[in-house]
Amino acid sequence: MSGLDPDQRLHPSRRNKTTASGDSSDAPELAKLPLQGLKLASHAVLEKAQERGRLKCSRCGGSRMFFCYTCCSLLGVNMQDIPVIKLPVKIDIIKHPNETDGKSTAVHAKILAPGDVTIYTYPCIPDYAKGQVVLVFPGPDAVSVQDMMRCLEDLTHSRSRGSSYEPRRKRLKTEDVQGAAEKPPSRPDEETGSESRTCPLQRVVFIDSTWNQTNKISTDERLQDLLRVELKTRKTCFWRSQKGKPDTYLATIEAIYYFLMDFREHCLAQEYNGEYDNLLFFYSFLHSVVNKAKTSAGKR
Repeated sequence: MSGLDPDQRLHPSRRNKTTASGDSSDAPELAKLPLQGLKLASHAVLEKAQERGRLKCSRCGGSRMFFCYTCCSLLGVNMQDIPVIKLPVKIDIIKHPNETDGKSTAVHAKILAPGDVTIYTYPCIPDYAKGQVVLVFPGPDAVSVQDMMRCLEDLTHSRSRGSSYEPRRKRLKTEDVQGAAEKPPSRPDEETGSESRTCPLQRVVFIDSTWNQTNKISTDERLQDLLRVELKTRKTCFWRSQKGKPDTYLATIEAIYYFLMDFREHCLAQEYNGEYDNLLFFYSFLHSVVNKAKTSAGKR
């Protein structure tokens, strides 16, 4: 487990509906804590589930709490009791086959935004259209979210002028971790609507893996033509540290959350007011549980 930066925080101007006190005198103290000030649904349902303890997943037989990270299904929690989020762009997560399911935060996104998130297990990767899809992954050629739309438009214009680029003809069968043979249906505006003409971005790809395992996926030829985007200024508060890696290397759910925040502000030109905070619904609760356990064990 990693030590957390006491000055690290997310949106200190907003208060957590579940945990934040109404006393304004608490604000300076809250600002010093990570994951405070988020606009979250109540964690009461998770607190009750935690009191009941682990349950057996009816599909895979695994002992789980809150959700089955193997089957991407809730366990001991009803769907109507958790937030369901509509995202402004489709999200694909390419999961390393050796990534430990129980340590991955990708399942959080799938459960909380089921209509917009698809998880594939490598080597299953869809065919992606250059100029319409980006890969969020650091690298020397990666651009910021602020510059992403301009770069996508440049790619689109180069193709319309007769670029030598041709889409791949050979297609690998894709595979969702839940066993679905097909991806969720596209929204009409993804292909023919007016929004697609003003916003060329159709899909965002994330890699779900330990950082030491990412090279095999990130260098796959099927991802090489995608514009890369890097979240250079964000810092992780994940409780599982990876030795030798900087704190700008984010957990999967953190990367999705931060990308969408920046996308809304810099690409859609809309003020961010907590619209995607509930993507951290499970993450923030587990963060508090882990830190309470560390405090009880005298590790903080």
